[in-house]
Amino acid sequence: MAVREILLDTNAYTAFKRNVPEAVEIIRHAPIISINSIVLGELLGGFAGGTREALNKHELRQFLGSTRVRVIEVDEHTAEFYAMVYRSLRQKGQPIPTNDMWIAANALQHSLAVVTYDRHFQFVDGLTVGNRLSDFII
Repeated sequence: MAVREILLDTNAYTAFKRNVPEAVEIIRHAPIISINSIVLGELLGGFAGGTREALNKHELRQFLGSTRVRVIEVDEHTAEFYAMVYRSLRQKGQPIPTNDMWIAANALQHSLAVVTYDRHFQFVDGLTVGNRLSDFII
């Protein structure tokens, strides 16, 4: 079974850490798991507001240390994809949160599918999204 390379949304990482079966299955089978600086910022912000900040950071570092996990940066090329996503969503009258437009743009830039529990990512043209392994089988 071939599975697409993925980009985790913040809520997908959280689902994985909470042992949600679908999230665990996707991560178990994905050949490459990407996470970007936007998602890292959201995670670290959430950790800072909680009582388990040190443990959550430690577990995140362990996750990022996997040979299948890579951190991708938001750069000037991502900005070009962001502009396309922004324009398309605005023309459709389907705005989504700004951070999620950056996540979508980064996924499009690197031809990645987004693992998320947010339905609004489906409004982004050309983006593969889902939260079940079957959503990512090639």
